[in-house]
Amino acid sequence: MKGGIAVVTIFLLSGCFGFAQDGPVVGGVPQEAETRFVEKPDDLRVETWIEGLVAPWSLVFLPDGRALVSERPGRIRLIRGGELVDEPYLQLDVAAIGEGGLMGLAVHPDFPEVPYIFGMYTYREGGELYNRVQRFRDRGNRAEPGKILIDRIPGSRYHDGGRLGFGPDGMLYATAGENFRAQRAQNRDVLAGSILRVAPDGSIPQDNPFSDSPIWSYGHRNPQGLAWHPETGDLFSSEHGPSGEFGLRGHDIVNVIEKGKNYGWPRAVGAAGLPEYEDPLIMWKPATPPAGMTFWRGKLYLATLGSETLMRIGLISRGGGKYQVTSIEGLFASSRHDSVYGRLRAAVVGRDGALYVLTSNRDGRGNPREGDDKILRITPR
Repeated sequence: MKGGIAVVTIFLLSGCFGFAQDGPVVGGVPQEAETRFVEKPDDLRVETWIEGLVAPWSLVFLPDGRALVSERPGRIRLIRGGELVDEPYLQLDVAAIGEGGLMGLAVHPDFPEVPYIFGMYTYREGGELYNRVQRFRDRGNRAEPGKILIDRIPGSRYHDGGRLGFGPDGMLYATAGENFRAQRAQNRDVLAGSILRVAPDGSIPQDNPFSDSPIWSYGHRNPQGLAWHPETGDLFSSEHGPSGEFGLRGHDIVNVIEKGKNYGWPRAVGAAGLPEYEDPLIMWKPATPPAGMTFWRGKLYLATLGSETLMRIGLISRGGGKYQVTSIEGLFASSRHDSVYGRLRAAVVGRDGALYVLTSNRDGRGNPREGDDKILRITPR
């Protein structure tokens, strides 16, 4: 009887969340390098830069030395002279429900001549949750709300994506999750399970792959990080793998993103080798959930949530968007879930050349430590 109940439960969940009934093709791990944990890397120095934050999500630096950090409940906080300003730079009315709320930030590439900050957040309308990307005008100690660039991106308690970033092409990229409705990732008629690309004014670039659509790539489950290789200009994205769908867990990935390509979810997981889908560059079978990432000092640094480690990844470019993974180190942890700083949300390079990392222990899923949440400043020894 218990087996019958389990089958019925899986069937009902599959119908509710839009999972494919036959499940994905599951491939293997694409990289040869294995993750090696390093609790105390002897080549790095770590200090606490800012503390006392609530679920920080994104950090950006301005040319005049100011910095802005988003807190998921709806506040953008200003950091001036290395000190957190008490009064919010901007307070937004957001739906901070589950994984939703105020998420990514980005700065116009021509700032301060073009004094715009961009944010992505979840809101409620008519009982439904949506995400939007909006532009704000910088006024020094505060910002003024401005034009909405992308609206009514499907939202949910789960899988909202939320990362923003300007590419070397001057276009604004945004990640959109599939809201735990897997089939949305294969439907280009909805802005879910995708990486989106628009001009800084919100218009759709003529060289986007699909006519009159901001979709740049699709087949994503919950993309959480964006980073451009400093030499090749290739776009990398981090993405959460399944957390129970089709009986699968883990399988978290890093992709190299190409224009118009389909990254497989929910039809393919891992290096499935199917010609219609792109295989990931990296996959971790144990649950790792990766978040924000950046290139620093020749390597890719990736903040992770579930495994509570800063992944340091060595890469060799093989040309044509192909890379070889030479090493993976899980910094500041002796093993998965046994870490120094807990959950990590983002890694960002500051204008001083240091690496800044956001903790995420007050997001409802972590165990807050003294001073959490924090921004860590990391420099080479």
